[in-house]
Amino acid sequence: MSKGYANVVWVNSREANLKRKLREHLQSLGFTKSEDGALQAPGNCKDTIRSLHRAQREERLTANQKFVSLKGAKLMRFFASGRDIEPEKISPVLERVSSGTLHGDLFRLATLSWSVPVSNGFGRRLRYLVWDENNGKLMGLIAIGDPVFNLAVRDNFIGWDSQERSARLVNVMDAYVLGALPPYNALLGGKLIASLLRSRDLYDDFANTYGNTTGVISQEQKKARLLAITTTSSMGRSSVYNRLNLDGIQYLKSIGYTGGWGHFHIPDHLFVELRDYLRDIDHNYADQHGFGQGPNWRLRTTRAALSALGFKQDMMRHGIQREVFICQLATNATKILQMGKGQPDLTSLLPAKDIAAQAMERWMIPRSKRMPDYRDWKSENLIRLFGDQAQILRTQIERAEISQRACQL
Repeated sequence: MSKGYANVVWVNSREANLKRKLREHLQSLGFTKSEDGALQAPGNCKDTIRSLHRAQREERLTANQKFVSLKGAKLMRFFASGRDIEPEKISPVLERVSSGTLHGDLFRLATLSWSVPVSNGFGRRLRYLVWDENNGKLMGLIAIGDPVFNLAVRDNFIGWDSQERSARLVNVMDAYVLGALPPYNALLGGKLIASLLRSRDLYDDFANTYGNTTGVISQEQKKARLLAITTTSSMGRSSVYNRLNLDGIQYLKSIGYTGGWGHFHIPDHLFVELRDYLRDIDHNYADQHGFGQGPNWRLRTTRAALSALGFKQDMMRHGIQREVFICQLATNATKILQMGKGQPDLTSLLPAKDIAAQAMERWMIPRSKRMPDYRDWKSENLIRLFGDQAQILRTQIERAEISQRACQL
């Protein structure tokens, strides 16, 4: 090498470019660095949290562009306007759904209206629509799936060490979709939907579907029972899930907050580049994403790529803490999860229909009398939540209405 190049520092252009993209993206979200170099979120109010998820949500809508275009207009008839609701006659019904069906498509479309994108779940899954049988409109959604392996507040509440958790986590699920759709949400329908987690219907569906399964990781035959369901508020502290009691029974209990670690602030397009980078350096996490290959593969893969690029571990700490709740379906659920033995006490576990009736009397009917603004909601208002697909949906619905009127002439 000639003398003139002796002090030149050679830089991997791909690494430099990827690091620049990551920094620019985080700056665009409003993240700054604290004095110790850790990420610092621009705030923790609900509007800020929605803003931080905007890029992730736009990617999700783009990925579902074809689906919304093909199925959206046909499915919009299932969403209610305020005028469709007669509060005293609301009749909630729980329906389990499967992929590849009309109602499976409806579940998928409804989740796309969520301001904070939901995951598709992984491993074991049970998905439900909650209908208002009185008018045939959709009230809300429930989906439970395999829980994350590492959740300190859950493990501390139960009293697990790592070995006990590995052996008994099979009896716990996580509600990764849980909520009411407008205008039912304005009537505190979210409380009714959340209460249905602690229903005999979910307990029996789980027993029939997953009661005798072989663990993917352990390869052991397990007699699984649905003893508890965790869920996490997407907006920090939850006013919907707190004080969720019916007839002296606590349906959800707050057990603390997450540590503010995760990967939602790393969007899909950058995650793809991080995976490609790991492939280039022959890192085994790049393509190790089958279920059973360890907890939260995407989190671990992102962490590995950021570490390889020279970023601190704090890059994964976005600082948005979420409240964690647990629903104990058996009265003695915690004791069984601690000890690994015992017969579940299900004497207070009611059918979904009975729980819904109590929730109607406790929350929804009184709310409708105090705050009648729900009547102003129009189902068309939901369309604007579908991003770039909104105008396509409006055009499709208008064409369908014109065609229907023409057939009536």
